[in-house]
Amino acid sequence: MVRRRLSYKLLPAIVIVSVLAFGSVDVEAKQGVVTSPEPATAGSSQIGSIVSTFTSFAVPRGVGGLAIAVQQQIGSSGASAGVTVVELGGTDPVVWSVNGGEVFTAASTYKLAALMLEAENIAAGKVDPNGYVCFQDDDYETGWFDDYGDGLCFTRNELAARAGIYSDNTAGHMLVRDVGGAAVLNAWAASAGATSSDFFDDNTTTPADLASLWAAEARGELGGAAAQAWLYPLLTNTRTESGVPAGVSGVTVVHKTGTIDLVDNDAALVTSSPSGPYVLVVMTDGLGGPEGWQLIAGISAVVWQFEVSR
Repeated sequence: MVRRRLSYKLLPAIVIVSVLAFGSVDVEAKQGVVTSPEPATAGSSQIGSIVSTFTSFAVPRGVGGLAIAVQQQIGSSGASAGVTVVELGGTDPVVWSVNGGEVFTAASTYKLAALMLEAENIAAGKVDPNGYVCFQDDDYETGWFDDYGDGLCFTRNELAARAGIYSDNTAGHMLVRDVGGAAVLNAWAASAGATSSDFFDDNTTTPADLASLWAAEARGELGGAAAQAWLYPLLTNTRTESGVPAGVSGVTVVHKTGTIDLVDNDAALVTSSPSGPYVLVVMTDGLGGPEGWQLIAGISAVVWQFEVSR
């Protein structure tokens, strides 16, 4: 089931700018200039593998104004929040965070990891997307759909649509069981860079971890184009578009939300901007409902304007 939120009082925000790894270089440090980019190996724990070969260095692009604007949004909201951005295109791409390493309740963002692993298995031919997964009593949790029962089976495509577009809880549980359970899911997620997460069981994660998964997915490291072709439609035009998508203009956002109690989260791939795609993860605790989504949308709008002006 989706576990009850675990509330954390966040430490004073630390803004990180790095193209090597989360937390490895602060805002005063130098930024790598890509001279010969090469694909990173699958499962790299360094999100900076988005730009993997560095032979010279330059003063980093200024992100101070962006960091201040995001901090102001968080501070004025009264909530605890963490934000991570990974630029996937353009010149001098950066990775930066505000409280990116802080642990939050994952809520339904665990379904993002489950869907990504399912997509990778489908792309590799390990499972059939039209194959059936049958309901078990332990799978049930109140959610969007309530048509589960003994002896009823659903295709992986059906369950994925329910878990992705509608964020149905029972479908999410069935997908976790289908990929091998929570232990398998967490081992896989750690190999893809989500090293501080405990999805599904304690159900906690960090903005940096979710951004690591999205960056690896976008780079084709988690099953390539075949996995993306199956996954992306399941996370587009969902039933909750009030977060990151509400802050951008006229572009497709592929994302997974999570909400429970006073927690609202959104882990997104913004598929295009004038300088290329980028990952934005915003996790919040202390608001919930419309106010939580308003905070996420406001942060998304600030980041969008930063990306447009690059």
